[in-house]
Amino acid sequence: MSIFAKKISEKMKSKKTFIIWTINILSILAISITFRCFKVIISPQIQSNDFSIYITPENHSDDIIEMIQSNDSEANLKGLKWILKLKKYDENVHTGHYIIKKGYSAKNIADILARSMQTPVKVVINSTRTVNQIASTVSSQLMLDSAIIAEKLNDIEYLKSKGFNGNSVFCLIVPNTYEFYWDVSIDAFIKRMIKERDAFWNESRVEKAKAIGLTPEEVITLASIVEEETAKNEELPIVAGLYINRLKKGMLLQADPTVIYALGSERPKRVLKKHLETDSPYNTYKYAGLPPTPIRFVNIKSIDAVLNYTKHKYLYMCAKEDFSGYHNFATTLSQHNANAARYQRALSKR
Repeated sequence: MSIFAKKISEKMKSKKTFIIWTINILSILAISITFRCFKVIISPQIQSNDFSIYITPENHSDDIIEMIQSNDSEANLKGLKWILKLKKYDENVHTGHYIIKKGYSAKNIADILARSMQTPVKVVINSTRTVNQIASTVSSQLMLDSAIIAEKLNDIEYLKSKGFNGNSVFCLIVPNTYEFYWDVSIDAFIKRMIKERDAFWNESRVEKAKAIGLTPEEVITLASIVEEETAKNEELPIVAGLYINRLKKGMLLQADPTVIYALGSERPKRVLKKHLETDSPYNTYKYAGLPPTPIRFVNIKSIDAVLNYTKHKYLYMCAKEDFSGYHNFATTLSQHNANAARYQRALSKR
């Protein structure tokens, strides 16, 4: 081989070696970059225990990352930021309640957000006296605005358009614990409440109401009075039986809570003689039978107490003189007057 050919051969070998080294270095870099991407995208990032985040229409990816970071300061969320940007998440944010679980990777988080894989929330609805109170309760647990809830609950025509066939919103909601998606719409919320109300009034309850001679709405109306009269669960069926006895005898119910309801925003601590003169169909001291509608939202215990009322002969009740919250019951007016006198004496001493 000539010296010239030898030099060319050595050059080619050198170039080949350079290329091989370059390829090896690039391969190592590619593997390193891939590994780093794998680490920030696929590997577990959430170190803390499970936590919830709530996403509103105003939130974007930076807000979400901040929410997660505030719950787990050690989480590396660079990968999440890349994926959300790649998916153009900010152009289609999915509202809702999401649970971020321990061991989640950036990909896990991005998947549940982009696919709107939200977790339902438990909504506790307790019995309350007013629409505004129940609207506030529901609003504090869902993305719904309390003013919108109150507006819709006060609109009987709107409720009827959604399938509600009653004449009082107090008959619409059965206080209980329900599961909802946090971003449920007001229409979906109302429809669900109507569905739950219809399911509550099953064949057994409807038959019990008929046996008493009442419609479901009338049962709720009576239950709303009973619930206002006593806070003691064991007394609920006794008080229910007392008012049913009065209804059967054609007696005035003479229930103080109905007078207080008739007074509107004025809620006196004690019902006085002047209050009993209030001219309202809700004043059961002036008008016989049940009031036109319930006077509050009623819990299930009170409704079932009416449906399963205690059979007895009581016609009168008066708060016990020991201020325990319990009542003395009587079958005659003279017995009742004696009970009332004891209570008044105790009240005077107190």
